[in-house]
Amino acid sequence: MALALNINGKPTQVSASPDTPLLWVLRDELLLTGTKYGCGIAQCGACTVHVNGEATRSCVTPISAVAGAKITTIEGLGGDHPIQTAWTSRDVPQCGYCQSGQIMSATALLAAKPKPTDADIDAAMSGNICRCGAYQRIRAAIHDAANGQLEAQKA
Repeated sequence: MALALNINGKPTQVSASPDTPLLWVLRDELLLTGTKYGCGIAQCGACTVHVNGEATRSCVTPISAVAGAKITTIEGLGGDHPIQTAWTSRDVPQCGYCQSGQIMSATALLAAKPKPTDADIDAAMSGNICRCGAYQRIRAAIHDAANGQLEAQKA
C-alpha cells in the first residue's frame, strides 16, 4: 500500500503497511539512518523525530498516524542548526548513539521555549537516555544555542 508522507519538506510515497512504525520506514525504505533504534517502546528517545514540530518517538508511531503531517528527521536539520553547532562546540557526544534523538528533542524544546530554564531543559530532555551521562554538556549546549552565544563567537 502506498502512503504519502512529507519527510524533511519533501513529499514522499512509501510502500509499507499502515501499522509499520515510522522508524522502520525512515531507516529501511528511505535510508534516513540518522534516526536510531534504541528500545522499541518509546522509553529511550533515540528514535525521536519531529511530527508537526513536536518531538515524537518514531519507534511506536505507525505511518498511518503521520500521513499528511510534516516529519523532520535529524537529516532535515541540515547540520548547521544552532543546536547542532552547540553540540559540537561543547563536545557533547561520547558514543553518539542517542545524540540524534537528543538533538531532535532539544530543537523542539527551543522552538517551544526559546529561552528555557534548567528546569525546562530537564523536563523536556528527561525522556532521552544517554548511557554516557553527557547530561551536563547537553544542558550547556542547549543554553548556548538559546542564548545565541555561538553566533556571537562567529562574529
